[in-house]
Amino acid sequence: MRTLRTAVLVVPVPLALAAAGLVHPHLLTAATADRWATLHIVLLPVFPLLALGLVVPLWGRPSRDAAGVATVASWVCAFVYAAFYTGLDTVAGVAAGTVARNAAAGADIGPSVQALFDTGDKLGYVGSYAFAAATLAASVAMFLRYGVRTLPGSLVLLAASYSFVDSHIFWPRGVLTMVAFAAGFALTAAASSVSPDAAASKA
Repeated sequence: MRTLRTAVLVVPVPLALAAAGLVHPHLLTAATADRWATLHIVLLPVFPLLALGLVVPLWGRPSRDAAGVATVASWVCAFVYAAFYTGLDTVAGVAAGTVARNAAAGADIGPSVQALFDTGDKLGYVGSYAFAAATLAASVAMFLRYGVRTLPGSLVLLAASYSFVDSHIFWPRGVLTMVAFAAGFALTAAASSVSPDAAASKA
């Protein structure tokens, strides 16, 4: 039951983002501006929830050992991800889409939109690298708490985090990255379904 409860909390988010990636425009144009802005507004509360996949399996008061330190480090990095990646969606998603949607016919909005993209990309890189750091720290904490059974899920999540740095949710790689996060979170949920003491006794 614990595995199921954890999976229900963490797996739907990356799957929802993968589904959104299937309809995410590849380019921002006058024709796609409305969908671009609207989609990013809808996703504003969704992207931060991706961090639940790292927070929930380690939920509880951190222990005063290496696993506890790694847990806190993961949570701090997850918070940085949530803050800065939201900035990417706000600036390069909502703001850029709104500018393109409301531009006068024939207006040259290229420099303005590019400036928003440049700023959004900087925020997004901070967020995605923070997510990768959070994943690494969570992997260490999971290994110390539950042993080698966590390695398959951790390896999938680390690979997905690497891809996430520059794939966002764009089809095809971004969508596949989100599916990989869902798979990694499911594996992690299964690995953390036993108590740390029980896991240690089986190691």
